[in-house]
Amino acid sequence: MKDSRLVKISKYLSYHLRHHPDKIGLTLAPGGWVDVDELLDACRRDSFALSRTELKEVVAHNDKQRFSFDDTGTRIRANQGHSVEIDLQLEAAIPPDVLYHGTGNKAVKSILREGLRKMSRHHVHLSGDMGTAKKVGARHGLPVIFRVNAMAMQRDGYTFYCSDNGVWLVSSVPPQYLELDIE
Repeated sequence: MKDSRLVKISKYLSYHLRHHPDKIGLTLAPGGWVDVDELLDACRRDSFALSRTELKEVVAHNDKQRFSFDDTGTRIRANQGHSVEIDLQLEAAIPPDVLYHGTGNKAVKSILREGLRKMSRHHVHLSGDMGTAKKVGARHGLPVIFRVNAMAMQRDGYTFYCSDNGVWLVSSVPPQYLELDIE
């Protein structure tokens, strides 16, 4: 399958599984799960037919690993990034000492003043490595990386989660836990 088709499918699924499931007649179950057959039927009704093979390929080869199947392969979900109210049923996890957040240079002053806020999403997204954070930041202009003192945050009572694709999630990151990474 062509990469452009995979990207188109990924964007379509992200929109509907993270933000607007109702627009194609879906209701997310606890954990953000939806039955694969229901999803494929809804896509077809929405004039965006895709096959089970294409769906499997998007889950397996999406560079950000945005989606996952349950253990039975009969349900699918977006791993994180939801703006709809949903309990992803993630378990608290102990983060590494330092995590990273990539953003565009236009957001630096605001972040230094207010910290990282989840905005319309459920959590702030953090990366376990600088390379991933840099890729994320590049989507927003000239990339800027913040180091997050996750060890201090956890010690101070913040709860972290790690999604199926390795993205670290937390409710917010106040400015005192941030350090601008100057390369």
